[in-house]
Formats: sequence, structure tokens, C-alpha cells
Amino acid sequence: MNMNAHEVNQLSIASLAYLGDAVLEVMVREKLILDGAGDIHKRAAEYVTAVSQAKAVEKLMDVFTDDELSVYKRGRNHTHSSPKSATHAQYSRATGLECVFAYLHLTGNKERLDYIFEKGFSPE
Repeated sequence: MNMNAHEVNQLSIASLAYLGDAVLEVMVREKLILDGAGDIHKRAAEYVTAVSQAKAVEKLMDVFTDDELSVYKRGRNHTHSSPKSATHAQYSRATGLECVFAYLHLTGNKERLDYIFEKGFSPE
């Protein structure tokens, strides 16, 4: 499904974060399986925790487009709670990132989605 940016922006933050979480999860699983990673579940935590996603955001702030940054900020500013394993700031950044993943997925921008994933989660 390809939507335009305006249509995606009409969706709730909760919906974007929910979908973005799933998109990221599929990308992580695909990467780990294709890389032949052992202990997939443990390695997946390097990507899917709020803490790791917040770190990815730090690498991405300078590469987000204006539209991506707008979606990120909208998602980041919407969170009111956080898990025990992350600070509120980390959880907010992670939620914003999940919204960006959903945005890129829904707008059919697979190439950009792959770039954001690789740039955000590549080893330093």
C-alpha cells in the first residue's frame, strides 16, 4: 500500500508507532537471519529496545529529511509513559523512530527505509 505523506499524517501516532514497531521487527529478523546470526533473540535486542532505538536516533538526526523529522517529532512528543528498561526520553525517541519507519513504509519508500535502518543501527 502506498499512501501520500498527507494521508500518513492523518493517522494517529499510536497507529504509526504500532506499525513502525512491526516494520522494524521484520527488518531486524530479516537482517539477523540473512547474516546467519546465532542466538537471534538476544541479537534482536540490540535493535528493538527503546534504548537501542534512542541511540539510533542520535545517528539519524542529521540525515532525516524535513518530512521525516516532522513525523519523528510528532511521535516523540506524543509519549506519556515509558517502560522500566528505558528513560522517558529514550522511550520518546524510540516512539518517534518507529513513526518514521511506519511513514517510510506506508509511503512506499523502501530504499530510504533501508538506508535509515542501516545508518541508524550500523556499528560505530
